[in-house]
Amino acid sequence: MQLLRKILFPVSLVYALVVYLRNYFYDKGIFSSKRFETPTICIGNLSAGGTGKTPMVELLVGLLKDNFKVAVLSRGYRRKSKGFVLADDDATVETLGDEPFQIFSKFPDINLAVDADRRNGIEILEKRIQPDVILLDDAYQHRKVTCEFSILLTSFGNLYVDDWYLPTGNLRDSKKEARRAEVIVVTKCPSDLSVDARNTIMTKLKPEPRQKVLFSYLDYDDTIKAVDDSISLEELKTKEVTLVTGIANPQPLLDYLKSKGLRFEHLKFKDHHDFSDSELAVLREKQCILTTEKDFVRLKDKVDNLYFIPVKHRFFDDGESLLRGRLLEFMK
Repeated sequence: MQLLRKILFPVSLVYALVVYLRNYFYDKGIFSSKRFETPTICIGNLSAGGTGKTPMVELLVGLLKDNFKVAVLSRGYRRKSKGFVLADDDATVETLGDEPFQIFSKFPDINLAVDADRRNGIEILEKRIQPDVILLDDAYQHRKVTCEFSILLTSFGNLYVDDWYLPTGNLRDSKKEARRAEVIVVTKCPSDLSVDARNTIMTKLKPEPRQKVLFSYLDYDDTIKAVDDSISLEELKTKEVTLVTGIANPQPLLDYLKSKGLRFEHLKFKDHHDFSDSELAVLREKQCILTTEKDFVRLKDKVDNLYFIPVKHRFFDDGESLLRGRLLEFMK
């Protein structure tokens, strides 16, 4: 795979040129970008692959929902519906997509919608819902909408400054576009990352004076959950466990489970994987299945003995308070 990526380097140069021209046309006003009356907060990244966007959206919802009428707008990747869909009691993974459905399941009191056309989605939300703030999930490259506040995520194991354009690397946008972010969050850090290591990363990122750089790690719960049950992670040591992952980068989860002394079989699938009948038949034969929350919402009505491990971002030092302060200042 790495050899193929190197062979495709000329293609990455063409991709880089297209990205440069696209951003140039937006910067010069040749391509139009629309600003809306409702405050918008964009959460996204510059690279393909998992940086923890969904847990970050959930964290922002938790920080804002008690004081503001919050709406979340997502593309709804790989959903089976079309156009604008506003989540309601009849919402499913098929109508919303796995990650939006996960967010709505956790926060049913907020307004969540999916629409590949972000302009159209915002316009409908403003007319129907009139929210105080709209969170745009995975929209950093979506420059048809001008966001007043952007949060850029970059994974500790693959910083955007060390990356290259697709398909040789994972960059889907120019590194220079990091300048549009108000906050840069280095996610998936080791939980014991030293101050010196953080300072080294800061030197590499070279943030602008107005930008705040925060560091976070994934905090996995010691209690795993099913639809109507929960057990401690320790109890899995007496079971034959199969870990099922359909996410971009399962390595942090693997490392965590191994650090807990858990032995397991790992079945790895591609991100947003649609499980076939034959794959489901194999999973139904397993004694105990542990999976991610995103995979759980797609498997819970199809497989028994299924548990997921909750995860959320934890910030170093007072990072969450600093982020909350930036958000509240923006909402004034």
